[in-house]
Amino acid sequence: MDNFTLFNPTKILFGKGQLECMQQEIPAGAKVLILYGGGSVKRTGLLDRVKIALTSFDTVEFGGIEPNPEYETLMKAATLVRAEKFNFLLAVGGGSVIDGTKFIAAAAPFKGADPWMIPSQRAPISEAIPFGTVLTLPATGSEMNCGAVITRRSACMKLGFSSTLLYPRFSVLDPEFTFTLPERQTGNGIVDTFVHVTEQYLTYPDDALIQDRWAEGLLLTLIQEGPKALKSPQDYHARANLMWASTLALNGYIGAGVPLDGASHKIGHAITALYGIDHARTLAPVLPALLTVMKDEKRAKLLQYARRVWCLDCADEDAAIDEGILRTSAFFESVGVPVHLSAYHLGTEVVGRVLENLTRTGMTAIGENGTITPDKIEKILNIAL
Repeated sequence: MDNFTLFNPTKILFGKGQLECMQQEIPAGAKVLILYGGGSVKRTGLLDRVKIALTSFDTVEFGGIEPNPEYETLMKAATLVRAEKFNFLLAVGGGSVIDGTKFIAAAAPFKGADPWMIPSQRAPISEAIPFGTVLTLPATGSEMNCGAVITRRSACMKLGFSSTLLYPRFSVLDPEFTFTLPERQTGNGIVDTFVHVTEQYLTYPDDALIQDRWAEGLLLTLIQEGPKALKSPQDYHARANLMWASTLALNGYIGAGVPLDGASHKIGHAITALYGIDHARTLAPVLPALLTVMKDEKRAKLLQYARRVWCLDCADEDAAIDEGILRTSAFFESVGVPVHLSAYHLGTEVVGRVLENLTRTGMTAIGENGTITPDKIEKILNIAL
């Protein structure tokens, strides 16, 4: 395990009734822009509850942030922030709204020629509007980290960026806000969280005993609680455990000082940018295919995963690894997420288009060792079909 510095200033307000405590975390006299996605926060009454909780502040709403937040929409919000001098942002929604809010927070005060330089050229972020979040869809962990991913559809690009200035000041995590999630979104969140964990765990042994056990605990929690939440959507305890697992999966703790993969997400982002498929529904086909192609390089950790997570004590190590990958796919299917790209009517043409997209964005040597190159990505995509 390598040396590391862990910094995370986000205050978590977890549990029932925490929304009403939010106003204490916003500076007095702040002018607040409330950001959200589609109409679900209106239909469920959550947006009204947020506005009631913020009656002592000057607030304005900005809706319509897409499930894969788009640059053009976010720039409209950033322009509004500059013009109306908003000095606090509040994201009400899932990872897409929170990621979009992070971009708006950085783009509004950006002094460069074009804020797209932030994700495309890694332009430094020297200033950001402070913001908080009210989480409605556990999946990305964006409510407790400083990274984000946005899409520029005109360029067929989905790119990430990060800055320590982009940690939320606070995040409200009330599991009851997830009771009305459609099955599709619940399943997507479970898969996205699962892949976040594996990309920090299924690399190579690094004597990081705490991080390994923590990652395994998160995976076991998802396997146990995911089906419960789908069967009984208003099971508070299942929803609470899924929400907390999602947050812990990508807040820096299990990845501290250990090798990181990230290749499944990079490939998945290219597929989403090209075809508009739900983020998690690109990951479910890609991860098992990637583990199959990289089986030799990841052998030790895949064997550990098979034994500790799936309780496979086969004498034949190869058989245990193969079964662990199969059970991963079966779990994704069990929460309603297909594990083949053909489920979205994609054929062999996807291989060339994704390879071209990844090459154009410089992602030709990815994974924990930089050994997932275009020839291996081609094999991964062909298996994922």
